[in-house]
Amino acid sequence: MTEDIRDMLERVAAGRLTVEEAVLELKQAPFAGSGYAELGYAKLDTHRKLRQGTAEVIYGEGKTTEQIAGIMEAMNQHGQGTILITRLSEEKAGELRERMGEKAADFQYFAKAKIGLRGGFPKKDGVGTIVVATGGTSDIPVAEEAALTAEALGNAVERLYDVGVAGLHRLLGHMDSIMSARVVIAIAGMEGALASVIGGLADCPVIAVPTSVGYGASLGGLSALLSMLNSCASGVSVVNIDNGFGAGYMASMINHLRG
Repeated sequence: MTEDIRDMLERVAAGRLTVEEAVLELKQAPFAGSGYAELGYAKLDTHRKLRQGTAEVIYGEGKTTEQIAGIMEAMNQHGQGTILITRLSEEKAGELRERMGEKAADFQYFAKAKIGLRGGFPKKDGVGTIVVATGGTSDIPVAEEAALTAEALGNAVERLYDVGVAGLHRLLGHMDSIMSARVVIAIAGMEGALASVIGGLADCPVIAVPTSVGYGASLGGLSALLSMLNSCASGVSVVNIDNGFGAGYMASMINHLRG
């Protein structure tokens, strides 16, 4: 693989290959032996940032503290500065701090969002601002997962919490933020109407996140999911129930597109 890269750079230097063609070759490079780190219980995708623009993220739920710590260390060894861990319990976050010792000062835990972050937030290099709006206060944990994910991926984020349709004037009082956003993440449970309302106002993509907030007939977020999928507002896309991470990640991809 090293010889292949050397040959590629020589072709770029000689003018036989453009920079864009070289980047494409690197993205399509074979993974075996150089594209992942074998940890036994995990195969760290070391090629992902080059291939997709964002390095791998650790999903904490279901993993042991030892596994999370091992993956973090492998990421660090491969030059990953900011390491994001989602669905991380407070107990495991405490255990990680103990294992890290003096390095624990480089680790932050956000209990409401169940997110761990090693290495700090990177500089904001997105094109504009991502607005994260919730229907109610009960949706904030999912919203914080979305907002912190977007911030960890280098985006400026504005939070508009508790602006649901039960009091529409609360949302309309933030029209400047809605109209100037590059992407809006609309997070709501119950009937999930917030996404349709924002979708009918904003001139940017709206990412709808149904939450499992609501009484019996909300069916753990299924009612909100179906409402959002059936939105009559154009430009609204939908992620899975309570998937704040997925919304934050997608919003970051959109906010980093440069025309």
